[in-house]
Amino acid sequence: MEAIKLKTAVLDRLTDAEFFEFCQDHRDLRIERDAAHQITIMPPASSETGAYNSDLIADLVIWNRQHGLGRVFDSSAGFTLSTGAMLSPDASWVAQARWDALSPDDRRGFARICPDFVVELLSPSDRLTDTMRKMEHWLEAGARLGWLLVPASESAYVFEAGQPVRPVVGFDQLLRAEPVLPGFALELHRLRPR
Repeated sequence: MEAIKLKTAVLDRLTDAEFFEFCQDHRDLRIERDAAHQITIMPPASSETGAYNSDLIADLVIWNRQHGLGRVFDSSAGFTLSTGAMLSPDASWVAQARWDALSPDDRRGFARICPDFVVELLSPSDRLTDTMRKMEHWLEAGARLGWLLVPASESAYVFEAGQPVRPVVGFDQLLRAEPVLPGFALELHRLRPR
């Protein structure tokens, strides 16, 4: 199943508050909006991808509880970027001081902040080129580090601000998030199909 792209004049004119309400009215759908206000409705992730994502989130939460440096978000969290896009990464982290600087009202909507760290886990329904572009949007909006994980080909792509994309081939290694998340590393072999 492929993503559905909606582009109409009515949807183009939705304010951020109206778009948030639209998403709440359709909370059973996975919805994002790009900088041009094109709305994309994405199919659910595969069960296998959901399991991998749960493991990844658990590792990130455990690391964050030990270090207490920020807030961890799952794939249901949306962020409004400086470009006007509202995107939802599969996993993300925001430094505590940046999160604390947001108003309580902003935290209850699609927070106007770009996570410091984002992870996208390629599902069988995702297109690599589209997800690579999404990772570039994260960096343009201020993400300091991003990982695009592709279990099917045992590859990953590391996106760092001001650096070329770094491919990682083979899941027999650790993927480290330093210096953005000091001490956090992902055992890539855990993303191999079982």
